[in-house]
Amino acid sequence: MAKVELKQPVVDEIKAALDGAKGVVLVDHRGLTVEQDTVLRKSLREAGVSYKVYKNTLVKRAIKGTEFESLTDLLEGPSALACCKAEATLPANILCKFAKDNNKLEIKGGVVEGTYYDAKGIEVIATIPSREALLAKFLGSIQSPITNFARVIKQIAEKQEEA
Repeated sequence: MAKVELKQPVVDEIKAALDGAKGVVLVDHRGLTVEQDTVLRKSLREAGVSYKVYKNTLVKRAIKGTEFESLTDLLEGPSALACCKAEATLPANILCKFAKDNNKLEIKGGVVEGTYYDAKGIEVIATIPSREALLAKFLGSIQSPITNFARVIKQIAEKQEEA
């Protein structure tokens, strides 16, 4: 069996992981202890983020012609790929929090909602709250003026009843 035939299932696995992914972050995991890596993988798994180390050449082959092709230049040295299909900012958020406590983890860059970001950009993306938190803030800001208006109307009605 040829080497290409052996590698094709891994390329297909990478394509399947990236298919429909809203957020993908590439990291250099050199220097992490087994214990640190286990904690990182557990936190990512619990959040629904897939995290795996692949050979750079196989990742390059899998992302060719996709929206993730901009990551090709970052595929130097050991690389781990974190991707999430549910929440775009989740991989960046978890990895950046972990990198603050463990300086051995280096963020290389990523693609969020089809846009490429370098390491600094991913750190900024990590500060964005989740979609649910943003929607809650938005609904709160819409509800607040209506509630205040209702209170004022009620107070005016109570004053008129007293008079």
